[in-house]
Amino acid sequence: MNMLEQKVQAYIKAENLFDTSGKILVALSGGADSVALLRVLLNLGYDCIAAHCNFHLRGEESDRDEFFVRTLCEQLGVPLFITHFQTKEYARTHTVSIEMAARDLRYGWFQKLAKEEMCAFIAVGHHRNDSVETLLLNLIRGTGLYGLKGIVPRRGNIRRPLLSVNREEILAYLASLKQGYVNDSTNEEQVFLRNKIRHAILPLLETCNPNIEQTLFQTMAHLSEVEKVYESKILHLLQEITIASGTYSIKKILASPSPKALLFELLQPAGFNSSQQEDVYDSLINAQSGKVFYSPAYVLLRDREYLILKPVEGEKKDYKLCSEIVNISPDTFSPSQDKLIACLDMEKLKQPLSLRIWKSGDKFVPLGMNGYKKVRDFLRDNKLSLFDKAEQYVVLSGEDIVWLVNQRIDDRFRVTKDTRTMLKIWVEEKGKHII
Repeated sequence: MNMLEQKVQAYIKAENLFDTSGKILVALSGGADSVALLRVLLNLGYDCIAAHCNFHLRGEESDRDEFFVRTLCEQLGVPLFITHFQTKEYARTHTVSIEMAARDLRYGWFQKLAKEEMCAFIAVGHHRNDSVETLLLNLIRGTGLYGLKGIVPRRGNIRRPLLSVNREEILAYLASLKQGYVNDSTNEEQVFLRNKIRHAILPLLETCNPNIEQTLFQTMAHLSEVEKVYESKILHLLQEITIASGTYSIKKILASPSPKALLFELLQPAGFNSSQQEDVYDSLINAQSGKVFYSPAYVLLRDREYLILKPVEGEKKDYKLCSEIVNISPDTFSPSQDKLIACLDMEKLKQPLSLRIWKSGDKFVPLGMNGYKKVRDFLRDNKLSLFDKAEQYVVLSGEDIVWLVNQRIDDRFRVTKDTRTMLKIWVEEKGKHII
C-alpha cells in the first residue's frame, strides 16, 4: 500500500469517517485533489460513485474538465453522474457571489444525488493546505474559536479524508500512479482572497517559519480540542440566559463570565458583524432600552430587560377575526380564562366587528376600570416590547375598541348578569390562534 494511502486509511479510522458497507459519492472536479481522492478510496476498497458539476464559468476549460472526468471514470469503471448549472444566473437571482452560488448548487445537488443513489457519505477533496488557508481566511475576516479549527473532517454526511495530507503529497501520489489531472486556471488568479493567501501570504509566512503549514495544522488540532470544552460551557450559558425562543435575559448576560463571548455566539450566526456586536454590548452596559439592530436576515431589540432576536419578516401575516354566538344564563356562565378568547355582550356590539393594528390616539376602557386609557399607555405599563407593540391588534365595534387582542377587553362590553347572548371572538392565522 502506498504511503499516502496508509496515512489516509489511518486518518479515516481515527476520525471514524466511513464504514466499509456504505457507498460513497466522490465529488470529482478533475483537479488533482479530487482525482487523488477517488483513486485512494478505490484502492482502499470503498464502493464509490463520482459526481461532477459543470458550472459553465470557464468556457472551454469547463467542457475540458467534463471530458476528462468522463474518460477517467470509464477507465476506472466508476459510475459517473454529471450536472450542468447556470451559475451566474443563480448568483444574480439569489444576490450571492459566484463562489457562494457554486457552493450552494454543488452541495445541494450532491445531497440530492446521494439520497437517490443511496450513498451513505459524500467525500470531498479538501486537504491540509486548504484547512490552513481557511484558518488564515477566517482570521482575516474575523472569527470565533470555531473558525480557528480550519476545515473539519466531518459535517453531517460530508467527509474529508485527505485532511491528513498536503498538496505536495497528493501531487507525488498522482505522479507515482502516472495519473493525470486538470488544472483550474482561476486558482492562479489573485483576485480571490484565498488565492492571495495561497500564493502571497503563506509563502511570506514560510520565510519566518519554513514549517508554517505543519505548525498551523497542529495549532488547529489543539484548538479543536479546546473548542469542545468551550462549546460545552457556552451551550450551558446560552441555555441559562434564554427566557424563551429568541428572548434573552440582559441581566444574566452581563452576569456571565464573558458577556462578549456570549453575544458573539448569539449574534454571529444571525449575521451581526463584530462592530454591531460591540454596539449591542455598549447598549447593554449603558442601559439604552429601545435600540434596534439589523443584520441581513435578523432584527435585534434591546428591550428593558431582554434582548429579543427575530427573523426579518417577509410578507405581512394574514389574520382573520373568528366568532361564535353562545346563549348563556347567569347561573351557568363563567368567564373564559383563555387570553386568546374574548367574551363580549353581543347586544352591546355594532356589527360587523373589524380588526386592525392599533394606532396613535386609540383608547379604550380596560376591564375593571371606569375611565378611558390610551392603548399606548396600556402597552407601556404592561411592558410590551417594541416588537410586540408593533404587532398589537385591536377589534372594533363601530369606532369603539372592544378588545385589545390577547390583552384586555373593554369594560363597557363585558358579559354581565343581564347578558343573554354572548359573542366569543378570537383571531387566527391560517387556523391558529395568534400569541
